[in-house]
Amino acid sequence: MFIEFKNQVQKTLGAAAAALGYDIKDEEVPFEVSEHADLASRLAFLLAAQKKDGNKDGSKDGKDDKSNPAQIAQEIAAAASGLLKDADLIGKITAQGPYVNIFASDKYLVQTVENAVAEKENYGAGKNSGKILLEHTSANPNGPLHVGHIRNAILGDTLTRILRKAGYDVEAQYYVNDIGRQIAVVSWAASKYPLNRDIKPDYAIVEVYVKANEDIAKDETINNHIEDLMKNVENGDKETIDSFTEAVDMAIAGISETLQLMNVRHDKFVRESQFIQSGAVWDVISRLEATGKTKDSDGALVVDLSEYGFEKTLVIRRSNGTSLYTTRDLAYHEWKAPQCDRMIDVFGADHKLISGQLRAALDLLGDKTPEVVIFEFVSLPEGSMSTRRGVFITADELLKQMIDKAYEEIETRRPEETEDFKKEVARMVGIGATRYDIIKVSSDKSTVFEWETALDFEKQGAPFIQYAHARASNILTKAGEDGTIGSDGITSEFANFTLLTEPQEAALIKKIAQFEQKVNDCAVSLKPHTFAIYARELADDFNQFYRYVPVLNVEDADLKKARLALVFAAKTAIANALDCLGIDAPESM
Repeated sequence: MFIEFKNQVQKTLGAAAAALGYDIKDEEVPFEVSEHADLASRLAFLLAAQKKDGNKDGSKDGKDDKSNPAQIAQEIAAAASGLLKDADLIGKITAQGPYVNIFASDKYLVQTVENAVAEKENYGAGKNSGKILLEHTSANPNGPLHVGHIRNAILGDTLTRILRKAGYDVEAQYYVNDIGRQIAVVSWAASKYPLNRDIKPDYAIVEVYVKANEDIAKDETINNHIEDLMKNVENGDKETIDSFTEAVDMAIAGISETLQLMNVRHDKFVRESQFIQSGAVWDVISRLEATGKTKDSDGALVVDLSEYGFEKTLVIRRSNGTSLYTTRDLAYHEWKAPQCDRMIDVFGADHKLISGQLRAALDLLGDKTPEVVIFEFVSLPEGSMSTRRGVFITADELLKQMIDKAYEEIETRRPEETEDFKKEVARMVGIGATRYDIIKVSSDKSTVFEWETALDFEKQGAPFIQYAHARASNILTKAGEDGTIGSDGITSEFANFTLLTEPQEAALIKKIAQFEQKVNDCAVSLKPHTFAIYARELADDFNQFYRYVPVLNVEDADLKKARLALVFAAKTAIANALDCLGIDAPESM
C-alpha cells in the first residue's frame, strides 16, 4: 500500500505544481518518511530554485520575488488539497515551514489490513521481473566453513530471498574451486594420509590439508608435485581429475550440511573445471590477447588495465602455462551472462581489487559486467583465522554454541515443555540470532560477533522479532479456543477495519504497509541490513500495540474482531519479514 500511497502523493503534488505554473515531472517530486507526517516533501525547495532561475533570466519580475520555499509550500498544499478526490489514499495535505506534509487516509489503513489478511504469505511481494544469477559463499572446498565465511553465506542468501520477494527470478549459485592450488594440495595430501571416513567429510579434508601445509613448510620441493598435479588436471589426466573430484565432493557435502543448518540454500553448484574442459578459458585468453592489452611478465601473461584505473596488471596465465582462478572466473561470467538479466557477486573485502579487475576485463571483452557486493569481515573476540594453519572456529562450532545457549534460555523460560519442543525452538532461535546479528550490520562495516548480545531476548535482535510472532500466534490461538475465530479463520470480511483508530493501531498498520517498499528499496540498494532494521521496527510496533491496546479482553465484540484481524495482519507481515531474513517464525516460544 505504501507504494500506491507514494505514487498518489507524487502525482498529486506534481499536478499541483503544474497548476501553479511549475515544470516538474511526477517522478521528480521528492518525498521522505517524517516524524511529523506519513510523508513529507522538499518540493518547495526545488520549485524555489526554479523560480529564482526564472528571475535571473528575466522571465519574472524581480521586484515581486515569490521564491520563498515556505510560501511555495503553502501554495502547493492548498492546490494539492483541491485534488484529493482523485487520491483516495491521501487524507490531507498541509504545509509546515518549507515542507509539504502528507497524511494517509482511513482507506489506506483499512486496505492495508485487508491486503495483509487476504494475501497471507504473498503479502509484500513486489512486481519486478527478470532473471538474476547471484553467486555467494563459494568458499574453497579445502575444509569446513569457518566464522570468516558465514557473513558471505548469510548476506548472499538474504539478498536472494529479498530479491525473490521483490518479484525477481533468482538462481543462487556456488562457484566451486575444484582445480585450484588448494585442491591440488588436498589431493596430494589424500594420497599420503588416509582420509578419516568416520567424521564429517569436510573435517576429514581439512585434517589432511593442514598436515600437507605443515609438510610443505618443511620441504618446499613438494610445491613441484603440487604444480604437476595442476598441470595434469588442465591437460585432462583422468586419474588426477578423479582424485581432485573425490576430495571436492567430500568437502562440498560437509559444507552443504552446514549451509542447510543456517537455512542457506544454493540452486546450483558450478565447477570451475567445466570451463577448462570446454575450452572457454583458453578462448578468453585468446580474445584478451587480441585486444592488444596483454604483455609478457617474467613468462606470465598479464592484462594492462590502466585505462580502467588499475595500476596493477591482471595475471591471466601463469609462467608454467596454467590458468588462474581469475581466468576461469572470466569464463564463468561469460557463461552466466546470456542466462540472465543481472549478475550479482558477493565478495569479501579482500576481493575488492580482483573484483574490480574482473569487471574491467569483462568490459574490455565487450561483456556484461556483474554487480558486486563487497562486505567487510566478521570476527570473533578470539581473533583472526586461517584454514591453512588449522587455526579457526568452524561455523558448525559457532552454530552449536548458539543453539546450546538458546536451549538454556528456553529451558529457563519453558521448563514444562517437551524435549522436542525445547530442541526445535532452540534451533530456530539460535540460528535466527546468528543470522540476524550478522545481517543487521551494513556490509561495508566490519563487526565482531558476540553470542551474548545476539541471544539477548530483551534486545531487539532475532529472538525479539521471533517472540513478537509467537505472541501474535498465541493471541490468535486463544481467540480460536474461545470461539471468536471460527473454522473459516480470519478473512477480509471478518471484521470492520474502520474501528481501528487507536494511535498504536495506526502506527502498526502504517509499518505493515511499508513492507513492499522496504523490499524494493533493498532490491535496488543490495543492502539487506535496511530490511533487518525494518523487521525489528515492525516487531517493536506490534509490541507497542500489544502493550497499550487490549485485544482478547475488550468488551465490544466487533472491536475485538477488528483487533484480532490486525494481530493476524501483523503476524503475517512479521512471518514474511523473518522469511526474507532466512529466520524461522516460531508459533510458540
